[in-house]
Amino acid sequence: MTRLPEHASTDRAELDRLLDGSRVGHFAFVLDEQPVVIPSAIARDGDTVLAHGSTGAGWMRRLADGRPVCLGVTQFEGLVVARSAFESSMLYRSAVVFGCCAVVDDPVEKRSALDLLTSSFLPGRVAEVREPTKKELAATLVLRLPLDEWSLKVSADYPEDPADDVAGPAWAGIVPLHASYGAPAPAPDLSTGIDVPASVRALVDG
Repeated sequence: MTRLPEHASTDRAELDRLLDGSRVGHFAFVLDEQPVVIPSAIARDGDTVLAHGSTGAGWMRRLADGRPVCLGVTQFEGLVVARSAFESSMLYRSAVVFGCCAVVDDPVEKRSALDLLTSSFLPGRVAEVREPTKKELAATLVLRLPLDEWSLKVSADYPEDPADDVAGPAWAGIVPLHASYGAPAPAPDLSTGIDVPASVRALVDG
C-alpha cells in the first residue's frame, strides 16, 4: 500500500469486524475484455465470504468458473472536518479481497450458507419462515471467496492540520455517522392479526 500507508492494517480481527458489519460488497472482474463491478449481498463465514444469486445471473456463472475476482467492501462512518478543504476527509473502514470464487454445491453446506446469509441480515429470521423448496434451492447459486489475500485501510483519527491552520479561526473535528432502522411498515397484503416478528423487533430495537 503506497497511498496513506499509515491507515493500513494487517489486523485480521479488524477485517472480520468490517465484513461482519457489512451487508453489500462489490465484485470486480473482467468480462469479455471489459471491467465489470457488481454489487451483491455478502456475509462472512469463517475464512471465506459468501455471496448468492440466481443460477441465471450471468455474472454469478462467470465467477463460478474460477476467474480472478476482487471484492471491495467499505463502511463510511463519518466526516473528518479539517480547517481546510484539502485536509478534510472521511472516517471509514475499507477492504479489498483478492482471489477466485468456488461454488458451494454440497446440499447441506449450501443450505447452511444460505441460512447464514439470511441470519447476517436478520438474526433469528430463519426460524420464523418456511423451509426453502427444492426448486428455490436449485435456482440459487452460492459462491465462496477465501480470505487468503486482502488489504485493509482504517481512517479513524482527527484531522492533522498544519500549525498555521491550527492557529486560525476555523473549527475542526469529526462528525460521526450513526445508521439505524426505522419503524417496520407491514406489506399491503399482510393478513390481519400477524404481528411484527421477534427478529424484526430486535433489529429495530437494537
